[in-house]
Parts: sequence; C-alpha cells; structure tokens
Amino acid sequence: MSLYSTLEEAIDAAREEFLASQPDTHEDDASVSQFALQKYVMQDGDTMWQAEFFAGDDDQGECLPIYSGQAAQAVFDGDFDEVELRQEWQAENTLHEWDEGEFQLEPPRDLEEGEAAAEEWEDDDSPSDKWA
Repeated sequence: MSLYSTLEEAIDAAREEFLASQPDTHEDDASVSQFALQKYVMQDGDTMWQAEFFAGDDDQGECLPIYSGQAAQAVFDGDFDEVELRQEWQAENTLHEWDEGEFQLEPPRDLEEGEAAAEEWEDDDSPSDKWA
C-alpha cells in the first residue's frame, strides 16, 4: 500500500501503476472505467491518500470506488477539480491509523490512548477536516 501526502500525487501514482499493468497500452489510448480513492488520517494527524484506476467495473482494490465511466476517465486524463474531489469525499469513509499500519473507520475508545486519539481526530479545526 502506497500512501501519498497529496491527492494529486496519489492520482499520478495510480495512473502510472495502471499504465504499468497494461504495457501494450499507450497513455493516450488507455481506457479506465473506475476510479477508486481512500483517505487516511495518520496517528500524527497527517492526511494521506491512495488512489486506483481499473479497466473493469467489477475490479476491486484497497480503495472505495468513487467514479466510473466518463468521470473516471476524466480523472485519469487529469481533467478534474481537486477541491471538488475533496469535497465529494465522505468523511465517514476515512480510515484512521490506530497502530502502525493498522487502520479502522473509528479509533477504539476502550483504552486511554484510543480516547485521546478519538478526541484528536474529532477536532473540527484540523486541516484534514477542512478538506473532508
């Protein structure tokens, strides 16, 4: 799993990975049918992104499908508004790092560390909340 600090980096990496998986396809001829995305909040509060492109609608990966068809192709082609894409992300789908490399939708609150992390993630003034 490769995580990137910016959405643009995640999309560029996903585009490169998609093209690498189809060596006989030129970038201009590539056809994607699905774009998937995942947002992560790390223990230190940093926001990280992971993106994936798929050729088929039934393909699945680690990320949540967010666009299909022409919308997915537009993102692949670089024709998207990053602010709009961030605004469309549903905050309840964000994964939070609980332990190194372990993520869940909400931090466990049964331990003191979990409660402290939960309070930190619920802080409405964090930069990641503004870009939900």
